[in-house]
Amino acid sequence: MGIFSRLHDIINSNITAMLDKAENPEKIIRLVIQEMEDTLVEVRSDAARTIAEKKKLQRHIDIMHAEIGDWQRKAELALSKDREDLARAALKEKHNLENAAASMDMELEALEGQLVQLNQDTAKLQKKLDDAKARHKTMMMKQKTVSGRLRTREKLHDTRIDDALSRFETVEQKMEHMEGRVESFDVGRDPTLEDKFAELEAEDI
Repeated sequence: MGIFSRLHDIINSNITAMLDKAENPEKIIRLVIQEMEDTLVEVRSDAARTIAEKKKLQRHIDIMHAEIGDWQRKAELALSKDREDLARAALKEKHNLENAAASMDMELEALEGQLVQLNQDTAKLQKKLDDAKARHKTMMMKQKTVSGRLRTREKLHDTRIDDALSRFETVEQKMEHMEGRVESFDVGRDPTLEDKFAELEAEDI
C-alpha cells in the first residue's frame, strides 16, 4: 500500500469520526494537516532506513568484488605454476562469489528504485502539505472576517438597539410637547421689550 493510500484511509477514518461528533471544519483541517505531517516524518524515516541499507549493501558488494578479483589472481597464479587443480578451485570460488554479487546487485537496484519512489512521494506530500497549510491560513482569515461581519449584523438586528431608539423617540416627543407648551403661552400676544432682551440674553447662554 502506497503512502497516499494509507494516508487517505487514515484521514477518511478520522474525519468520519469527527463528522459523526459534529466537529467544526477548522478542527478537521488541522487534523488533516497533522496526519500529513506525521506521514511525512514516517516517509522520511523510511527513506533514511533505505539509504542506510543501500550503503551497507554497497559495502558488501565492494568487498565481494575485491574477493572476486583476488580469486582471479589466485587462479592465474596457479596456472602459471601448472596447478590446474588449484586454478579450477579458485575459479569455482570466483564463480560462486560472482553469483552472490549478482544477487546483491539486483537487491541494490531494488533499493535504489525504492529511494526514487520515496523521494517522489516525499516531494508530492510536501507540496500537498504546503498547499493545505496555505488554504488553512486563508480559511482562518476568512473565518475571522466573516465572524466580525456576523457580530456586526447581530448587533444591528439586536432588539435592544430598537428599544433604545424607541425610548429616544419618546423622549424627543416629550421635549417637543414641552416646547409646544412654552410656545403656547406666547400665542395671541406681542412680546414686550423685556421679552425681547430676555431672548437676546438667552442666545448668549
